[in-house]
Amino acid sequence: MEQPGDPAREADERDALSRPWPSRALTGLKARTGEELLLRVAGPGARQKRARIHQAPGPRRFGPGRPIRTVHADASMYVGGLAALLLQSLHPVAMAAVWAHSGFRGDPWGRLQRTSTFLAVTTFGTDDDAAQAVRRVRAVHERIRGTTPEGVAYEACDPHLLGWVHLAETACFLRAHQRYGRRPLDRAGQDAYVADMATVARLLGVEEPPGTCAELTARLARYRGELRPTAPSRATTDYLLAHPPLPAALRVPYALLAAAAADLLPRWARARLALPLTTRILLPVARPGGRAVTTAIRWATPPLPNAGTGTG
Repeated sequence: MEQPGDPAREADERDALSRPWPSRALTGLKARTGEELLLRVAGPGARQKRARIHQAPGPRRFGPGRPIRTVHADASMYVGGLAALLLQSLHPVAMAAVWAHSGFRGDPWGRLQRTSTFLAVTTFGTDDDAAQAVRRVRAVHERIRGTTPEGVAYEACDPHLLGWVHLAETACFLRAHQRYGRRPLDRAGQDAYVADMATVARLLGVEEPPGTCAELTARLARYRGELRPTAPSRATTDYLLAHPPLPAALRVPYALLAAAAADLLPRWARARLALPLTTRILLPVARPGGRAVTTAIRWATPPLPNAGTGTG
């Protein structure tokens, strides 16, 4: 939320009051929807976080033309992020670690907000802020270890588990952008996006992350034999698709978003998830529904603040 006396906000308010009533009502709806989206994705203090990430002076690892910035700034990330969580949940060991230690079970929305903030900082933030965010995540990973209900020991810093999380995110974010993004990438751009994501993955401890789409596809295939539904994955799917903590007015568009995310997954992955009835019913209209919702999100989301100076 802007501070009292903000000249830009006051100018916007004066401009809004000078418009006809229908235009003012539409502007108000857009502002309220945009604020709700920011709150859900970034949590309390969303505007201050955005300003810090995008406007703090200093060099940045990824310049304005990099594909990672194009993908992560687009409304298609709402579909891709939800799809990534669904796909990640199918790895029983990774899901056991998330379920037992991340706070997802008690505060799933909070974990989503922390993840989105990390993505924003490492994509758009200064080198110093991005490095600090990576250090925090690695420190948390170092402390997380345990045993699955089946007796399999795990550590969150295990490069194999980190690799799975990275692959699922990269594949889903890119696939969502190619289907719902405003400016889909050409083949070279898609490979460059995978390479950009690999840069961050190495900092987190992923060993030899893929650098092209072909490598990404091949690496994902290696994990298929390890994937299966579990009680935590079923609970996660039910929460994300059927019982998200949203106001009643957002339930219908979210149901379309959920169907678009499920439809984005490979058929073999979708078959292993216990999709709720509403999502299964909406699958035939998932793509037009997904386009409608991402277009609406794009319209409502406030533009990114002007970027700080310098690139890495």
